[in-house]
Amino acid sequence: MEFRLLGPVGAWHAGRRLGPATPQHRTVLAMLLLEPGRPVPVARLQTALWGSEPPESSRNAVQGHISRLRRLLAPFPEAALTTSARGYCLTAGRDRVDLHRFRDLVRDAGGEPDPARAADLLRAALTLWQGPPLADVAGRWLPDVVLPGLEEERLAALERRVALDLRQGRHQEVAAELTPLVGENPLRERLVSLLMTALLRGDHRTEALAVFRGVRRRFAEELGIEPGEELQRLHQAILAGREEASARGAASAVKGPISPSTPQPAVPRHLPPDTEPFTARQDELAALDRLTAPGPDQAPAPCVVVTGTGGVGKTTLAVHWAHRARDRFPDGQLYVNLQGYGPTHAARSPAEAVRLFLDALQVPPELIPATLDAQAGLYRSLLAGRRMLILLDNALDADQVRPLLPSAPGCLALITSRAELTGLVAAEGARTLSLRLFSPAESRELLARRLGKDKVGAEPQAVDDIVSRCAGLPLALSIVAARAHTRPAFPLRALITGLEEADGPEAGDEPGNLDVFDGGDTGTNLRTVFSWSYRALTPDAARLFRLKGLLPAPEISTSAAASLAGVTVREARRLLTELTRANLAAEPSPGRYGWHDLLRAYAEELTLLHDSDGERREALHRLLDHYLHSAHLGDGLLEMLHRVPLTLPGPRPGVVVARITDRAQSLAWFGREHRTLLAAIRHAARAGFDAHAWQLACACWGFLSQEGRSDDQVAMYRTALEAALRLADPAAQAHVRVGLAQALIRLGQDGTSGAHLSQALALFRTLDDPVGQGVCLTYLSVLEDRQGRYAEGLALCEEALRLHRSAGDRAGEGRVLNNVGWFHARLGAYGEALRRCEEALLIHRELDDEPGESATLDSMGYIHHLLGQYEEAIAYYLRSLSWRGGNRALGARTLQRLGEAQVAAGRVAEGRRTLGRALDLVAELAPGDAGALRARIDGLGG
Repeated sequence: MEFRLLGPVGAWHAGRRLGPATPQHRTVLAMLLLEPGRPVPVARLQTALWGSEPPESSRNAVQGHISRLRRLLAPFPEAALTTSARGYCLTAGRDRVDLHRFRDLVRDAGGEPDPARAADLLRAALTLWQGPPLADVAGRWLPDVVLPGLEEERLAALERRVALDLRQGRHQEVAAELTPLVGENPLRERLVSLLMTALLRGDHRTEALAVFRGVRRRFAEELGIEPGEELQRLHQAILAGREEASARGAASAVKGPISPSTPQPAVPRHLPPDTEPFTARQDELAALDRLTAPGPDQAPAPCVVVTGTGGVGKTTLAVHWAHRARDRFPDGQLYVNLQGYGPTHAARSPAEAVRLFLDALQVPPELIPATLDAQAGLYRSLLAGRRMLILLDNALDADQVRPLLPSAPGCLALITSRAELTGLVAAEGARTLSLRLFSPAESRELLARRLGKDKVGAEPQAVDDIVSRCAGLPLALSIVAARAHTRPAFPLRALITGLEEADGPEAGDEPGNLDVFDGGDTGTNLRTVFSWSYRALTPDAARLFRLKGLLPAPEISTSAAASLAGVTVREARRLLTELTRANLAAEPSPGRYGWHDLLRAYAEELTLLHDSDGERREALHRLLDHYLHSAHLGDGLLEMLHRVPLTLPGPRPGVVVARITDRAQSLAWFGREHRTLLAAIRHAARAGFDAHAWQLACACWGFLSQEGRSDDQVAMYRTALEAALRLADPAAQAHVRVGLAQALIRLGQDGTSGAHLSQALALFRTLDDPVGQGVCLTYLSVLEDRQGRYAEGLALCEEALRLHRSAGDRAGEGRVLNNVGWFHARLGAYGEALRRCEEALLIHRELDDEPGESATLDSMGYIHHLLGQYEEAIAYYLRSLSWRGGNRALGARTLQRLGEAQVAAGRVAEGRRTLGRALDLVAELAPGDAGALRARIDGLGG
């Protein structure tokens, strides 16, 4: 079996065409045969068949075409069509595909010292062309993208064969052959030069000059320029009567490299110098080894893209790996800086880059075609049969890179870019390696290698501060190291003075100062390096990037970004995707976007420079509204046993509230956002949004309390209290003091807690708020319980019960009734205690109040335990845990009581296990109580 691409596409056997029958099948076959033995991604087949917008059914259609091709090839073991995760691969010998036989013959001719033999090889290669290549395929991709390169290969081979024929005196045959070809290609100067030489050799000087005049006219009419230097010299030589010299020059000028394997005077070694010392990135170097290694099908990756934010070390890594791997590419390494991101506003064009490569491959200027497609075709032809590494550094986008990608199986394109170049992944099957920021350990290693272990070891705290403030960005660390080198007598602590001004949002209202990260030129000025990525953004994405400098935390959700920018979620997602592709943001988890502190500082500089005070304040207002109303929505789904209801004004226009519909979603949302919420409260207080500061703290109460995050709760509420005092708002102060007191009770700070509760109670009395008063009295009763003053605690709860009933607050009434029952039990009145708890249980079930019901069931378990009814107590505790098991703080208490009941019932081993579960929670939530519980467990034995 043989395959043909240089004419009608198909599979042939014994001189008969077997198929494929349809243009679509022929397109798929041609795509597989262009690179036999190398997987072709499905996306590239889709592009070849339907262009940039394939229909939804295209993947299924491709699978159908592959199935039909398999049936066609099944009887022929010499051609195997296989499937892998990387695409479809047709394995067949090069001698069975006319295109690759042609290339092999051209290569052999280039190494043949005998001109007559070389001409015969080229003639044999050209006879393989049976008409226009790819003549009967479907789609425009093959004719528009691949065909020009193939045609260039044919003409280059033809020109070399003609030159060899001229050297053997076959000028009449050459003139007859070239006359119609020049008519078809009047602007191809090499053909024109050879035709003029052939006419001269045949004593047709006038005709040769006429050819030049005609070509000169076409150049003027179509291009507005004169013919090239070679034709001009030949024309002048003819006019001066130097026919023989000019003919010899024209005939011998084609002796330079034309074919892919023509021996070169030197192997190109164009890699930039390696970086020494090279720090860390061992995992990434190993990943590049894996990504570039041949797979099970023995086909290496066509190209690998190293991507990452500005200053993360993409070029350093790529160059270092290229030096390590250069023995794998003995035919040379090409390098070009594509200037996609840099001080100039213009990236290097693909045409300029191709010309650089052709020059590196020592192609004489007169043999370089005029069009980019033809130049790219010649470049790929020269790589055929070679093993070369092409390092395309600092690429702007996929379109800039595509003409530079090699097609030869032994070659690899290694690309670096700040953009993700997803188009190359989809259409060309590229593999990607995303560079992360340095870990603290890697950052210290870089400093130690640059400055010496002794200097770094002498100032560990200073080094820790430098590592923290450089945010793991290698360029920032290198700039600081360079500053230390230029001032060797200075202690590292002296560098911290400048870096402290570059600290994150906790430093104050002014943006982080990036001036310290200036290495003296554009490539080592952090602000300038970031600006190259920022300049490439669309205006809307640039605005969102600037506004994210207002965000007091390193991460943002899609709905928060939509609120910040005042756009829809769909538009925000599009803009965030653009920032991610430009590596000005990262997506560490689906729908969440982050950036390091130095990028945030740069964004804050930009928003202060480009956005008005009013625009910034309105954007921050929307963002804080998003967090406030989302937290309030989630808080209402969590429920707290004793708290004062919070009423909010409506959100601003353009605010998107998070979608939270149940308790599980609420816990998940708070779990993701609680660090951001803490930072948002601080930032709101600093920025003059005091109402947001105290309200946001109150909206987080339920989550923080249920999760036992008392330290965070205290930090939030102290900031909130300062804001409430600035507002001179009694209601705000009362709400905040209750929440602060509840957290302080958890932390055992009863005295401070009691003072806040007393002040809150007085404020709620002034406000005539019975529910607020009842909540204060309830928490004051907890303090009495701790002091063993059960009668005083009962009196406070009875007064709280009266207040909740007077306000018609049934939920509050039920919960206080449970506390009344608890105190009766503490006083030994077990019957009254159970009666009050049963009253509470009826109200909780009436209101479908699961948290209240679980608290009452816990109390009833405690009462039955005191009555010596241990199995009944165990049953109540287990029922309570059906809800409390999802609340770590309350669950820890009930688990501890359950364990004690099990021990009392004689189920000691089971009780010990339950107490162990409680200890795990207590050790995390209330470490001060863990010692006593641990001693209790130890006292139970093994």
